[in-house]
Amino acid sequence: MRIVGTSVLLTLALCNIGRAQLTLDQKTADFHHLAGLFAKNYGPAEWKRDFQGFDLFNTAPWLNRVRATRDDLDFYQVMLEYAASFNDAHVTYQAPSNFLATLHFTTDIYEGRVLVDSINRVRLPAAEFPFARGWEVVSVDGRGVQQLIDEISKVYVAANPLSTRRFAAELIPIRPQALLPRAHELGEMATVVMKGLDNATYTFRIPWAKTGLPLTKVGPVPLPANVERIVRAAASSEDEAPYLANLRALQNCRIADRAVLGFGARTPVFRLPGDFVQRRGTVAADLFYSGTFQSGGSRIGFIRIPTFAPASLNAALLQFLTEVSFFQANTDGLIVDIMRNPGGNVAYTNILLQALIPYEFRVVGFEVRATSNWIAEISSAVESAKAQGAPPFVIGQLEFLRDQFISANSQMRGRTLSIPLDDITLDRQPLRAANGALLSYTKPLMVLIDETTASAGDMFAATIQDNGRGKLFGKRTMGAGGNVAGYDAGSYSEGFVSVTESIMIRPKFVEPPGYPSSPYIENVGVYPDIEADIMTQDNLLLEGRIFTGQFVEAMVAHIRLGR
Repeated sequence: MRIVGTSVLLTLALCNIGRAQLTLDQKTADFHHLAGLFAKNYGPAEWKRDFQGFDLFNTAPWLNRVRATRDDLDFYQVMLEYAASFNDAHVTYQAPSNFLATLHFTTDIYEGRVLVDSINRVRLPAAEFPFARGWEVVSVDGRGVQQLIDEISKVYVAANPLSTRRFAAELIPIRPQALLPRAHELGEMATVVMKGLDNATYTFRIPWAKTGLPLTKVGPVPLPANVERIVRAAASSEDEAPYLANLRALQNCRIADRAVLGFGARTPVFRLPGDFVQRRGTVAADLFYSGTFQSGGSRIGFIRIPTFAPASLNAALLQFLTEVSFFQANTDGLIVDIMRNPGGNVAYTNILLQALIPYEFRVVGFEVRATSNWIAEISSAVESAKAQGAPPFVIGQLEFLRDQFISANSQMRGRTLSIPLDDITLDRQPLRAANGALLSYTKPLMVLIDETTASAGDMFAATIQDNGRGKLFGKRTMGAGGNVAGYDAGSYSEGFVSVTESIMIRPKFVEPPGYPSSPYIENVGVYPDIEADIMTQDNLLLEGRIFTGQFVEAMVAHIRLGR
């Protein structure tokens, strides 16, 4: 009977394909699947409910919208808006499309205005398109930029209002269908109205460059169509020990790539002083951009950490420690740039902090949603690690996590206590050589941050600030405060979603503007000790020289106070 029943269902489903749209039952099933992923796994649920008034269990309005959708693209729009309603930079839903339309220039928000900050002159020659960096975009195809930002912000968020609006501004000239379901309906040409530096208004007709295959419908899918993706994911990790894969998943604190200029890039987004002597960042193998310069009678070191998820953790650690050793011997102070850093691996981030904090300190902890799945996976990882002769510290870490998950789950607490994800204690020691010699940097330190410093970048900044290690300079960080995992979001519609599974807990309570006193990073971010904004038109036109002068001046003062 089971075989016959399956055959009948398959035949009925195949007969429905001609209707060319998902059925209401299929759309409802996939929405329930997506909502269930959050209900089970979403770490910051209580924080969103208690302090932001967001109840993830109130799905009735969304189900009503799903039932009212006219076609598959309407359905994807609802799914995208539902994920965005969490106001979480880690949470992104993507439709299964590789279609992209671009105007071959990029935009961002500077002093409240949408300005052009890069142009592909191969595709947009100056003779034909004589606009330049710093020009203001007023409208595209008759729709004002504020209207476009408001519309895009419904599906594309970044934890705090300023970050969200900046990320939305990116998508004015770049339209991926995975995020904007009707992007393929754009015409062949865009009418773009801009204001020049002379404040005069100019109109350009710019062709949309389109790549990829537009998604127009999914159709009634008789069987799960994401099997290939699951097989690929399994194949890619089959050579890695399962216990390492579990730890890596827990330690993943990185947001998706964004189109912000310089996001995750090795080279700083600003020009360094004229006497800057570069050390790293000249060859492909360099994972950092570093060097020194003189100012105010001091020799100052500079290193940019572009991401906390380097291609090679071992190579990155070796390079970083080499630079720290050089800076310790040859500088009076050090500037660490983590602006536009998308985050990355928790363990790697904490090791870099050990190299910069020369005394015992406390790292950011995580309260993790203690699901039965995590208990089963970590318990299996413990046995796998023992059977494969894993190092004792790895086995100890896995056993610690297993016990924490079991305790939280059995006590119906939902989340664990604040725990480390890369050790068994939140307290850390500075790095030392085998002979006990201190390897950590001991001199004055300043960290550059901004509203696109995210996830592990948030964590890095919070640890520096809460342990009194140095000054934070710039703007409030993004507030992407947890680890993140990806899930297939529905067998029929084949979407994909990333879900925040934990919430970061700072070593100290803070009282940020507009939020209650709490240790949370999610949405709040980390506020600078010295505020300065690189997002001005003058900085854009002068390659950030004004901002550079500001942080150099602040660093010189910081060094003098430390003497």
